[in-house]
Parts: sequence; C-alpha cells; structure tokens
Amino acid sequence: MSTNKILLGALAGGIVYFLLGWLIYGMLLADFANAYPEIKPECATDIARPMVMWAMVVGCLAYGFLLAIIFGRWASISTFATGAKAGASSALMALAYDLMMYSMLKTITLNGAFIDPLISGVMGAITGGVVGWVLGYGNKK
Repeated sequence: MSTNKILLGALAGGIVYFLLGWLIYGMLLADFANAYPEIKPECATDIARPMVMWAMVVGCLAYGFLLAIIFGRWASISTFATGAKAGASSALMALAYDLMMYSMLKTITLNGAFIDPLISGVMGAITGGVVGWVLGYGNKK
C-alpha cells in the first residue's frame, strides 16, 4: 500500500472520527452526559478543563493514522465493510481501558465503563469503514 494512500486514509479517518465525536458526544448524547455525568461529585473538583482543540484534533488524526497503518500495511483492508468490521474492535479497546480506569479511579462509573465501549464501537466501525474505503479507492478488481 502506498504511503500516499496511508496518509489519505489517516486524514479521512481523523476527520470522520472528530466529526463523529462532535455529533455523538457533543450533540446526540449531550443531555445524557449531563444527566449521568461520569465525573462523580466526590471526585476532586476542577478536574475538567475547557477543550484544548489542537490536542483533540491531533488525537483524532492519530487514531485515523493508527487505523490506516494497521489496515494498509498489515491487514490489507481496502473496503468499507472490512474496515468497519475491524474498526468495531475499538469497542474492546475502550472496554479494557474503561474497566481498568474504573478499577483505580473515581472519575468513571461502572455504567460509563459499559456505555462508552458501545459508542466507541460505533465510532470505530464508521471510521474504520471510511479508512478502508479510502485505502481501496481506485483499486481495480
């Protein structure tokens, strides 16, 4: 897989992941997040900061780059369907991370440790599908 395709897939994936996060967490689930906050009152105050946009953008691009490298260099994923299937595995990564954080910190509830992986799986599937599609775009079959 060419480096240009990897970079295009990474860029597309990063943009899609950013937009999905804004749509799902920022718009669709904003009321849910406010009604059931992951940050418990007994936690240290002033734990949240206003969003640092450059860090969010770089983080989303890094996620897109991770998928593009894995899909393009190692897994030979080049369709939306196979990218979506592989991307959905991000639910397992989120579940592992959330449960480990729940085991040590008061900043996440058990409810959140099981809801977040579902959301991550959906976002990962859509982002992975787009990355796979971009990597396979123009391939003759």
